[in-house]
Amino acid sequence: MGIMRRWLILLVPLGLLLLAIGFGGGFVWAHKPTPTPTATITPTFTPSQMPTKTLTPSTTPSATFTPTPVFTATITLTPTVTYTPSITPTPTATPELRGRVSVQANCRYGPGAAYLYEWGLYPGNRVTVLGRNQEGTWVYVDPWTYMDYCWVKTEFLELTYDVSSVAQIRTLLPYTEFYWAPRNVRASRLGDEVMVNWDLISMSLDDNRGYLIEGWLCVDGQLRFTPLQFWAPPAILKDEAGCIEPSSARIYTAEKHGYSEWVAIAWPSHPTPTP
Repeated sequence: MGIMRRWLILLVPLGLLLLAIGFGGGFVWAHKPTPTPTATITPTFTPSQMPTKTLTPSTTPSATFTPTPVFTATITLTPTVTYTPSITPTPTATPELRGRVSVQANCRYGPGAAYLYEWGLYPGNRVTVLGRNQEGTWVYVDPWTYMDYCWVKTEFLELTYDVSSVAQIRTLLPYTEFYWAPRNVRASRLGDEVMVNWDLISMSLDDNRGYLIEGWLCVDGQLRFTPLQFWAPPAILKDEAGCIEPSSARIYTAEKHGYSEWVAIAWPSHPTPTP
């Protein structure tokens, strides 16, 4: 009996302890379901607000930035290609005109015997013709034996074909600063003759090559380029009436190195006929 009491004294507190633990655990388990409402607070619904969809209209303005005007500018550049065919007619040029010197000839700085001597051509020399004067009586050539170009009389050459097939051209004269241009240049007319006077320029005997007059004179109703060389004034030039364009002339001082600046001659016109 004493032993039984001792066990009861031990078992009663233990039972009460277990009962307390059992109820405590029950309360704990009873309170555990309460956190489930916290799952409703989970911010998974924040994407449901979808403010990003409100940003989709911003994509529509980006479509307005499509640089369609830029393509219109590129179209304007395409007509520039149409200009290239204008260059294509160049291959239609006539074949190169060549010639052979038939007799010894002087090649000069201009189309006429009035111009200074530049180079000598001899029978058998080959030339390439680059141009001609108005009448085709002189041609501008590239001699195969010379490093520059010069003018030679057409009749001294044997050409591969007609000289009229090349273009009419004008060339520049070699310039000198050693001597002044003619001074006090004046002209007077008597019928179809024009007399030109000027003051002489002092030159050494070695350099002196006289004076060059380039005239555009009326001959047989047509204005013709006429170069003439004079050693001293006066110079008499024939200039007829009947041309549509007015006649004119200019004068240079000539020396062995080249020509001075030209001086225009105040050209006297034909008197108007009285009715």
